Amino acid sequence: MVNCASCVGKVCSRGIPCPVGEPLKKFTFREYRKVGNLKLYQKSSSLEVEGYMKYPRVKELIRLAEEMGWNKLGMAFCIGLSEEAKKLQEVLESHGFEVHSVVCKVGGVEKEKFSLPKRKDHACNPILQAMVLNEVGTDLNIIVGLCMGHDVMFQVYSKAPTTTLIVKDRVLAHNPAGALYSRYHFKKLMRRPTKER
Repeated sequence: MVNCASCVGKVCSRGIPCPVGEPLKKFTFREYRKVGNLKLYQKSSSLEVEGYMKYPRVKELIRLAEEMGWNKLGMAFCIGLSEEAKKLQEVLESHGFEVHSVVCKVGGVEKEKFSLPKRKDHACNPILQAMVLNEVGTDLNIIVGLCMGHDVMFQVYSKAPTTTLIVKDRVLAHNPAGALYSRYHFKKLMRRPTKER
């Protein structure tokens, strides 16, 4: 079993060999040497240093896209985050990017066609979102609040590399880590009762 989350020392961060990473370490070096991987790894690692504790994630996105020469950006967004998507598109376009945005309800598919419970709206269509952006030929796709699972499907079908800017969490103002920071939410999530910390 691989369990780095419970490792106390995280000795790998100091260059000390551990049984988890050592067997595959040489293989990953070969993968990083591939042209596309090496450039992305170098640029993103440099950006980590450049923006550490200075840049919000939107600024990191802008800088990475600039450094990589990604000009044509795709945005797959949830209709519930339309305002955020509009603002993000404005920001990205102000930096000279060509932005193509596709809402989750694209295609207007009725939920009954998939035997889904009917609410008030039509079904989300993450595969079509990806296909529309594939057709446009985006360099990078950005997920803005797609539903859990729909984000996975979008990434499977996206030809361009994908990053997530906003993760949907309707309960915690789109901050899913809040459930781990809050003792109240953490205790509710645990299947077995936990001891007070």
